[in-house]
Amino acid sequence: MVFTPPSWVPPMLDPPDTISVPDFVKSELYGRYSVNGSRPMFTCGITGTSYTASEAFRRTDFLSRGLRKALRWNVNEGTEWDRVVAIFSYNTVDYILAGHAVHKLSGIVTPASFTHSPQELQYQLRLSGSKAIFTCIPLLETALQAASAVGIPSQHVFILPLPGAKADVPHITVEELINQGQTLPDIASPPWVKGQGSRQTAYLCFSSGTSGLPKAVMVSHRNVIANTLQTATFDRVGRGASKVTTQVAAGILPFSHIFGLVNIAHVAMYRGDELVVLPRFDFAQLLKTVEKFKIEQLSIVPPILIQIISRQDECRRYDLSSVRHVFTGAAPLGSETMDRIQTLYPNWKLGQGYGLTEASPSVLSTSEHDPLPGSAGSLLPYTKAKLISLEGNEVTKYETRGELLIQSPSITLGYLNDEKENSRTFVWHNDGRWLKTGDEVIVRKSALGYEHFVVVDRIKELIKVKGHQVAPAELEAHILDHPYVSDCAIIGVRDERSGEVPKAFIVKSADLQKSIISDDDARKAIHKHVEEHKARHKWLRGGIEFVELIPKSPSGKILRRLIRDAEAKKQRPPQTKL
Repeated sequence: MVFTPPSWVPPMLDPPDTISVPDFVKSELYGRYSVNGSRPMFTCGITGTSYTASEAFRRTDFLSRGLRKALRWNVNEGTEWDRVVAIFSYNTVDYILAGHAVHKLSGIVTPASFTHSPQELQYQLRLSGSKAIFTCIPLLETALQAASAVGIPSQHVFILPLPGAKADVPHITVEELINQGQTLPDIASPPWVKGQGSRQTAYLCFSSGTSGLPKAVMVSHRNVIANTLQTATFDRVGRGASKVTTQVAAGILPFSHIFGLVNIAHVAMYRGDELVVLPRFDFAQLLKTVEKFKIEQLSIVPPILIQIISRQDECRRYDLSSVRHVFTGAAPLGSETMDRIQTLYPNWKLGQGYGLTEASPSVLSTSEHDPLPGSAGSLLPYTKAKLISLEGNEVTKYETRGELLIQSPSITLGYLNDEKENSRTFVWHNDGRWLKTGDEVIVRKSALGYEHFVVVDRIKELIKVKGHQVAPAELEAHILDHPYVSDCAIIGVRDERSGEVPKAFIVKSADLQKSIISDDDARKAIHKHVEEHKARHKWLRGGIEFVELIPKSPSGKILRRLIRDAEAKKQRPPQTKL
């Protein structure tokens, strides 16, 4: 049984495949809001620095010229894979523009999480084949260390402006590149041919995948364009097309994550919204920004909502009445959380969504007029879905579990240089190419009679920490390098502030068992081993528990469900006999 979008979803333009992402967001041929009528495109939530749409497009153009000279690139030579640039930075008003400048040089952008350690950034730079990197002053030391390790010269490290960070360093800033670009000739790149947008990679985004190290996902220009159109079309009904034209939205979530990159930044550009950008999440700064700029839409993750509930003394100091819509992703909202938010802020409309990097990213979304507690939403336009049971049969009934498979123009080109994982994730059936999401869902109808998808389990076993994805196998491989560890398993456990955090179950090595080292000292050593080499969201905040053995299947696969079930029993309060 193939599921399709609800009948109320408006018709959508066919995503073009003969145009690049930066050309798409400034063209009014594909339904974008009038450039001249748009709100300021990007505004810094701290300094108030703001660019109109026209100013942003000019900055992109000049920046691409300056970058071409600095890197000595000829857009008519080689391929896009010869022109890969990383962006390793906090959010700035120039972040997206820097990426578009690379695209105008027929290059590829690989956004890197600002939480990366030098080793993690080095891995991404090497796998992507990056030739240059944009960064910001607070992350410069990490960027230089990783760039040096992969052979990127220091003169190819460029500085993005950040509020309060003085660029007193021997590196070219974005502003200097733009100033240089104003005196340089335009870039004469050849026109795109039919199908080029579908074939050419725009972003190389890194996904945790199901095992091992992060995988590089090739996101084409048409993938980004399609998901921008899908999201904007779906939201049109909820926003009330006849009443609401543009709005002020908050750019809090990192642009290095594909949700922030596409569904927040690019959708806002297309819709003519004003995106108020914060470098990174800070609770007090968020509240100030909502009040100062009259933010209407918040796109956040569930832990931020939990903070809003638990830190009401701080929230009451600010006027949050401008907020109309709050959209969350990364993890489902519980009905209790939704009820508490609606009690505190009855005028807020709550929405949820579901996506993954391999889908560029959004697949499901909740309309403001058709909420369903616990649901990840309904299918976006131009999207098809089917469920496959664990026995391999296609699910044909509601309320029946099955792995979610997706077909959409936003489904990416696949993983770079990883055919084994490509064959597992992107599968061909007699009705075309499908993305295996690795998530088990059920389909149920809302009160209005529309189909919603509810995620009930994670076949992929990813741990989602404050919007970041943690692959248990990657952490396990690192921990197994420690001399105190014989075997290890990682699961996600609930945490009130972070939503979910990694917890390690460890079998002691023979040497540790024979030693006089205490369990507490052993835990401290293992924590240090992780914290010195892994990003903060991968730290073992759920703790370390020593166990006799790790439950495994006959083939050697860790039986995480057994571990999770045992952990849940420990957390369950004792029953009181009547």
